[in-house]
Amino acid sequence: MAELALGSLPDRRKTLEYLDRLTPIRTVSLADVRHMIEARNLSGRGIGLTDAHLIASCLATPGTQIWTSDQKLGKVAESLGIRAHLP
Repeated sequence: MAELALGSLPDRRKTLEYLDRLTPIRTVSLADVRHMIEARNLSGRGIGLTDAHLIASCLATPGTQIWTSDQKLGKVAESLGIRAHLP
């Protein structure tokens, strides 16, 4: 949430209010993120640590998906079966 808050958001106040209403997902340790990077062969795929941490948390929280317009994150999330698609 804080990373998104650093960006330029449309209708900033309303968007942040919506984001604050989302159900929190499980936070995973940095060691677990590192293990997931190796286990899922995520190095060299163009995502950063924040993206990797988000992916690890989604994988640790069954039923959670990533909704993103970031192409590289979206591609990795798609390959892991956790990318949300709009109807």
